[in-house]
Amino acid sequence: MIIIDWLAVWGVTQAVGFTFKPIFEELAKDVVKDWAKDLLKCIPKNISQQLKKEDIEIAAGKALKEFLELMQQELEDADIEEIELKQYTKILKNFISNPFIRETLGYPFQSDCQFLDYQALSRTWYEMNLPNLPQKFDWERLTKRYVKKVKAIIRESDKLRSLLDSQTLEELSKNLQKIAGVPTDFDLHRYQEGLYERYGNLKLDSLDTTGYAYNELKLWRMFIAQNVREVHQVLPQVHELPKEHFKKLRDANQIEAEILLEELEGYRRVYFEQPIVSVLDIINNPVYKYIVILGDPGSGKSTLLQFLALNWAETPLNNIISQPIPLLIELRTYIRRRENNECSNFLEFFHKCSGIVHHLNQNQLHEHLKTGNALVMFDGLDEVFELGKREDVITDIHRFTNVYPHVRVIVTSRVIGYKPQRLRDAEFRHFMLQDLEAEQIQDFIIRWHELTFHDEEDKLRKRERLHRAIDTSKSIAELAGNPLLLTMMAILNRNQELPRDRATLYEQASRVLLHQWDVERALVEDSRLDPKTIDYKDKQAMLRQVAYHMQTSAKGLTGNLISVNDLEKILIRYLKNIEFEYPTKVARVMINQLRTRNFMLCFLGADYYAFVHRTFLEYFCAWEFVWQFKETQTLSIKELNNEVFEKHWRYETWHEVLRLITGMIEPRFVCEILEYLMAQNGEAEKFINLFLAAKCLAEVRNRLLVTTTANKLLHRLKELTKYDLGYYYQPYRDEEETKLVQEIRTKAVTSVATTWKDDADTLVWLKQLANADEHEDVRRTSVQELARSFRDHVDTLVWLKQRAIADNDWTVRQVALQELARNFKDDLEILPMLQQRATTDENEYVRQAAVQELARGFKDKPDILHWLKQRVTADNSGTVRQVAVQELARSFKDDLETLVWLKQRTTDNDWTVRQVAVQELARGFKDDLDTLFILKQCAITDENEYVRQAAVQELARVFKDDADTFFILQQCAISDKYSGVRQTAVEELARGFKEEPEILPWLKQRTTADNDQYVRRAAMQELARGFKDDPDTLLILQQRAIADQYSDVRRAAVQELARGFKNYPDTLLILKQRATTDDNEYVRRTALQELAKNFTNDLDILPILKKHATSDKYADVRQAAVQELARRFKNDPETLVILKKRATVDKSSNVRQVAVQELARGFKDQLDLFEVFYTCAINDPFTREYSFQDNPRQVALEAITEQYPHYPQTLPLLRDRAANDPDEQVRDLAKKKLAELG
Repeated sequence: MIIIDWLAVWGVTQAVGFTFKPIFEELAKDVVKDWAKDLLKCIPKNISQQLKKEDIEIAAGKALKEFLELMQQELEDADIEEIELKQYTKILKNFISNPFIRETLGYPFQSDCQFLDYQALSRTWYEMNLPNLPQKFDWERLTKRYVKKVKAIIRESDKLRSLLDSQTLEELSKNLQKIAGVPTDFDLHRYQEGLYERYGNLKLDSLDTTGYAYNELKLWRMFIAQNVREVHQVLPQVHELPKEHFKKLRDANQIEAEILLEELEGYRRVYFEQPIVSVLDIINNPVYKYIVILGDPGSGKSTLLQFLALNWAETPLNNIISQPIPLLIELRTYIRRRENNECSNFLEFFHKCSGIVHHLNQNQLHEHLKTGNALVMFDGLDEVFELGKREDVITDIHRFTNVYPHVRVIVTSRVIGYKPQRLRDAEFRHFMLQDLEAEQIQDFIIRWHELTFHDEEDKLRKRERLHRAIDTSKSIAELAGNPLLLTMMAILNRNQELPRDRATLYEQASRVLLHQWDVERALVEDSRLDPKTIDYKDKQAMLRQVAYHMQTSAKGLTGNLISVNDLEKILIRYLKNIEFEYPTKVARVMINQLRTRNFMLCFLGADYYAFVHRTFLEYFCAWEFVWQFKETQTLSIKELNNEVFEKHWRYETWHEVLRLITGMIEPRFVCEILEYLMAQNGEAEKFINLFLAAKCLAEVRNRLLVTTTANKLLHRLKELTKYDLGYYYQPYRDEEETKLVQEIRTKAVTSVATTWKDDADTLVWLKQLANADEHEDVRRTSVQELARSFRDHVDTLVWLKQRAIADNDWTVRQVALQELARNFKDDLEILPMLQQRATTDENEYVRQAAVQELARGFKDKPDILHWLKQRVTADNSGTVRQVAVQELARSFKDDLETLVWLKQRTTDNDWTVRQVAVQELARGFKDDLDTLFILKQCAITDENEYVRQAAVQELARVFKDDADTFFILQQCAISDKYSGVRQTAVEELARGFKEEPEILPWLKQRTTADNDQYVRRAAMQELARGFKDDPDTLLILQQRAIADQYSDVRRAAVQELARGFKNYPDTLLILKQRATTDDNEYVRRTALQELAKNFTNDLDILPILKKHATSDKYADVRQAAVQELARRFKNDPETLVILKKRATVDKSSNVRQVAVQELARGFKDQLDLFEVFYTCAINDPFTREYSFQDNPRQVALEAITEQYPHYPQTLPLLRDRAANDPDEQVRDLAKKKLAELG
């Protein structure tokens, strides 16, 4: 009976042909209770308290019935058949169960609600992954009808109508009282309540919060005090421009004439030299009486002032008698009230103007201001658009400070467009808000998830996901420093995965910055722009075309540079297409708005613009390609591959654009892109094509749709973890080759671990690599990726602990300890494990890592400081002892005992401890009175040369301006008994005291006067690099290259001549002479290398190299000549002949080995090389004396197995060498290759 009564009351029973009646049968049982709660939110408490529970439930049910009837009407009008219509019952039940939808449908019960946000309903339907609605379905029409239906429900209900009418009468009465001139009181309790109500909750109106109600998120619980730097010269060029833009513009003679580059860089240097301090420290310091806080849009200027007001409002009045009253004046509101003649000054504004949180009697307020009992805050000077009115406001502020000289004042403004002079004349100090630091971002994320998530597991998962997105995506990290954009990330992260769904973030961010940010703050667009005609979508379209031009233009500075002429052309063309009047005039207004209001473009000077954030440049460029592909269909998938991916996959600056494209198109097209990338030969580019393909795959939301292609890519990447070069090289000794191979292998491990982190097989694979791979770099990376990508897996912590203690490879133990300390710090076993490894591990680098992690991650533990001091004396490794001193000095700098202890260490018996103590004193405690004295003593009297050397360096770099430093350095450069100290002193004098008039002649003297060759060499190198333009420098270098008795000095002179004086006519002649006639083989070798590198086109160079490759009596010279021939003159027909001959007949095994290596490296396509390698592998006469030597037979065998694995002679050769080669290393290699080839 109850169910039938409810259905009747709601009008469901009487509704003919109503398809969704089953929903109400469910609601009648229990769901209506939730609906009623949501409805109550929309009615003022003084009204809802007078309504019975049944009244609310009746109104709720009727409203819901009207909404679902209108849904049915829209579906039927869209030609949905009755059978199909019934299928929507379950869908709609799910839709109205969403708390956001329930709350939204209750809004029309508010007296001032005239329309609903139909886009919010549409968005929620899409985000809930409900079936697509018919094309004819119209949310806007539905919501208009629904609002009218609810208003009818109110009118038809005696109780609702009478109560809402009484609310209207009460509001009318209040207005009449105001008109009648009811006296304004000075009620600070009510003022506190007004501040709390206005500013208590975090303002998220301009952001899309669909899916969750953040209504109760309190501002003071989320507020993070940002840092500031003081600004002495507020110039847009200083705060708007990257340094590299200036260098490019200067080179093109395009820098603005009124500000010299050097002067501008001076301003920037002064700005960045200002200390970074908390903004609250500035505000709480009475020295700063008048303050201007500058910042970008969304940087937290208004939030700061609101926090200061709330801080006062949250404190009981009896506790804050002595605290000044915060008066927060939003200047955009003030100027409108003044224009409407509601007030003529700030006191009248508080006394009687609408929009104030609570009126305060101006006479009493005047008395408080006279005594200085107020903190007056003027928010948003930049939001007074008209320059004349802005000048009036500044005049009002200046006059206000003159009338009330005891009051502290804060003004906020955006930096672009701000003119500082008048407020500076009024003694205002200027401070720039800094982007959030990494620690502040982390603090924000933790607080946000604590306050907005109730499910513990969901909270931790979403929090870590956002942390990881910021850590791994450079584009997202660039935006995260802005509080507004970071808040958007946190909101979006609830229902979408970053960084994969970052295109959605960028779209929402651009929408807020281009439109809603100003609209929500009640700002009026420029009067020359019709907001009905140009909205944020038009601005987005224009920016897509601007970004496309920047990235595809050859003129752009790494893609982020556009001339004002090109910018205007793009905007004018767009405006003409939408038939806009006066497009040129409007385009210029648009450019100014995109720069000064929308925070999208910045002005570089010399009529050039750039995107403020490269992130938006990349996003809009990608969106333009997708627009052409999907919307206008002027770009096919074939053209997308050939014209976009083909041209740009090699360049990492384009990768973010390419990845965004794949995230915005259908998976079937992504498959074609991935296949295309895999088909490219990317070895010369370090397989960047495959790594890009993996990143593009990560953008695909549903991986099941691309399974076959994804598996193919996975196989290719796993193969790369075993990548090696096709020729022999000595790991670590051949640095270039080692670095290249390690980079490719480790990137492959990381790529698989991150792209397939949700695949259980990946975890197994990583463990196998970490346990058994033959390459330590692969093992290390596998441990790192396992710890980071599979941190939450149940086995990871236990497995890492085992690796940290028991792995045979010290590099694995080291990285396992580091990952445990950084990712599992809260586990109770980690601290004792680190202490144990720091004292007992047999490897000093493992102990060193453990000491570092303890000092950095566990400094708050009570015994760590004492424990670190013990390691300084107890460890038998100088490296570990030094690290312990370093970490103690840095991590415990504020401990009162640290400085005293560090000073004592400068006289320690252990020279390694003294050395690092000197360095840490100078770097961390330079202001202590004893530090300079200790350094001077150590530089002159310490018995160890390395301690003296360290003291000399720190004196020169930290205490350059001390009167004694110059003299001490000169003394050490001349009289120290150790050449290393003298050399260091010479270098520091030349670099740090270059402007001193006596340095140049003194340096010249040291090139000949010092008895030590290394000091003379250092003096000569510093002359060549720091005083190149002095006329004597070239002459000195030439003399030293020819006549110095020491070969090291001659060799260094040859290098400096070749590199710094290449174009001087005598340089080439001297190098040729040194290459052919110098009696020292190392000088000849260096001269040959510099000739080959810097004078390749000279006709004499090739014959000289050929001669020395074949006939120089020293093997080192022949070896260098062979390498230069192979790498720089590969195409000369005699080069291959010479290399073959050197590989087989040279009497030096080193020359033979290098010749074989260069043949394998540079001549892979030569068919007859197999015979050369085969002959070397069998017949080379090398006999091993030391384990580190390179055996030509081994190098030849490596080349055969890499380049000719399928030749019929290869396997028999390997079997023969495995059994018969006299060198054990060759036998081991042959056995290994036999196992690989099967």
